[in-house]
Amino acid sequence: MADPQAVRTDARAHHDPAVRGFASDNYAGAHPEILAALTLANGGHQIAYGEDDYTDHLQRVIHSHFGAGAQAYPVFNGTGANVTALQALTDRWGAVVCAESAHINVDEGGAPERMAGLKLLTVATPDGKLTPELIDRQAWGWEDEHRAMPQVVSITQNTELGTVYTPDEIRAICEHAHERGMKVHLDGARISNAAASLDVPMRTFTSVAGVDVLSFGGTKNGMLFGEAIVVLDPDAVRRMKHIRKMSMQLASKMRFVSVQLEALLAKDLWLRNARHSNAMAQRLAEGVRQVDGVEILHEVQANAVFARLPHDVSERLQKRYRFYFWDENAGDVRWMCSFDTTEDDVDGFLVALKEEMAR
Repeated sequence: MADPQAVRTDARAHHDPAVRGFASDNYAGAHPEILAALTLANGGHQIAYGEDDYTDHLQRVIHSHFGAGAQAYPVFNGTGANVTALQALTDRWGAVVCAESAHINVDEGGAPERMAGLKLLTVATPDGKLTPELIDRQAWGWEDEHRAMPQVVSITQNTELGTVYTPDEIRAICEHAHERGMKVHLDGARISNAAASLDVPMRTFTSVAGVDVLSFGGTKNGMLFGEAIVVLDPDAVRRMKHIRKMSMQLASKMRFVSVQLEALLAKDLWLRNARHSNAMAQRLAEGVRQVDGVEILHEVQANAVFARLPHDVSERLQKRYRFYFWDENAGDVRWMCSFDTTEDDVDGFLVALKEEMAR
């Protein structure tokens, strides 16, 4: 018989905590203030399934950012937030208009269509941003039984290409959609970075602009796990709490999601983290602009830098720093900065980039 003690190991780090890359802000760990909040919530017993004190207090924190009518529904992850929110906004025959580059279309494994049973109507955009005119390319045929009915416009703030909608641009989209009887969902996986870039409160381009429901992202901005669906217009959704349960997004120990959101939002941690990661992206972009043969593809407005450089250079550079190809055939790459990216990280990467370009 095998010795059960033989497979036991002491708790230890299995990675070098000094190593950071530019692949994704999901690679970063949890902010120390988030970990402290989790420890705070861990003592004793609390009622399960969202009836706990932390989830109750989170609602007041959400009101301070999005208005007294806002209601937060904590969930496990971003895909779950998007899919659950879109289900609550659509009928069985409904469709969602979104940018071709939208996360719900490109990076969620078909979950909106497979799990929610809705149709995505995509529109090509030069910069990841929809406009009323672009929306109208798919917003038609409501009475045509041969076509999925456009019921929702989904936008991402900031976009998957690192660009940021202005409050006026979102207001125009919301007015246009509402005039056509459609609702507006905002995928806010990096909503904090957008607010930091615009230097405005989050309500300015959400509840004030006319957004009906948003997915609030925390994992990319310092949380360990968890996001939230924030309903801004209660009349726009139906039975959100039932759909959340049916979508397998109801956490039994919800206090551990809620306390993280509270720690992020109750003071200014969300903004400090976002401002820092945005600033690191600007530092990176400024350095990249000095390297001959490397082209920055989109305006750097948040914490992402998209660039084009020789494919072989990227492959060598990836052996020194992790990052992803965005369009491998074109040689396009994406470099992401996180709340814990340091100036030394950026400067070291720029040195490596220059060395590989010179080879």
